[in-house]
Amino acid sequence: MSWSVGQVAGFAGVTVRTLHHYDAIGLLVPSARSHAGHRRYDDADLDRLQQILFYRELGFPLEEVAALLDDPDADPRAHLRRQHELLTARIERLQKMAAAVEQAMEARTMGINLTPEEKFEVFGDFDPDQYQEEVQERWGDTDAYRQSRERTASYTKEDWQRIQREADELTRRFVALMEAGEPADSEAAMDVAEDHRRGIARNHYDCGYEMHTCLGEMYVNDERFTRNIDQARPGLAAYMRDAILANAVRHTA
Repeated sequence: MSWSVGQVAGFAGVTVRTLHHYDAIGLLVPSARSHAGHRRYDDADLDRLQQILFYRELGFPLEEVAALLDDPDADPRAHLRRQHELLTARIERLQKMAAAVEQAMEARTMGINLTPEEKFEVFGDFDPDQYQEEVQERWGDTDAYRQSRERTASYTKEDWQRIQREADELTRRFVALMEAGEPADSEAAMDVAEDHRRGIARNHYDCGYEMHTCLGEMYVNDERFTRNIDQARPGLAAYMRDAILANAVRHTA
């Protein structure tokens, strides 16, 4: 049995462009070609792709993935155990920080000096103070939360309206891409994810790619965020998470 590049992309949940790139750099060279010169993948190729995707999920750069798969003396299990311990600790730390800042940002509890009338004008019937006690108690002592509080303490109604318009525009762009059938790891989707990250950094707190990835995971792991985001379109939270992850890989691989 052999499969075309399109079929393999469908099996693995990656883009055809990704498979072309893996072929070009020698990471996953298909075992055969059709008479017309098209790539054909066999079972061994699929096994290798599975390993590649496993390493990539753990954040390994492509060069290291190639070294692990092609070095007969490498002990990938021991290497993975060490990396898993480090990644688990880092993810736990960043998720706590990300949860603090994201929930504070979403709740608009960071020093907003608005009257009740202005809050309604900016946020509609959403109560920006509903998570105040929870956020302050659980995450009020994080550096990122303090940074965001300092930045936004002097924001006016116009500032928050601008930020809301920017958020609405990003949502509109993500939804348009979904409806057009653009994969979450397409250049267009990754570009919107990058604009999303830059908006957070510009308006709230320094947001690197690791932090941004943790935010994306929280969009699907916390049902409150998923429910809120998916109001614009079912599945939007997962699409944003995937685009954020792909964009992080694009900039850090």
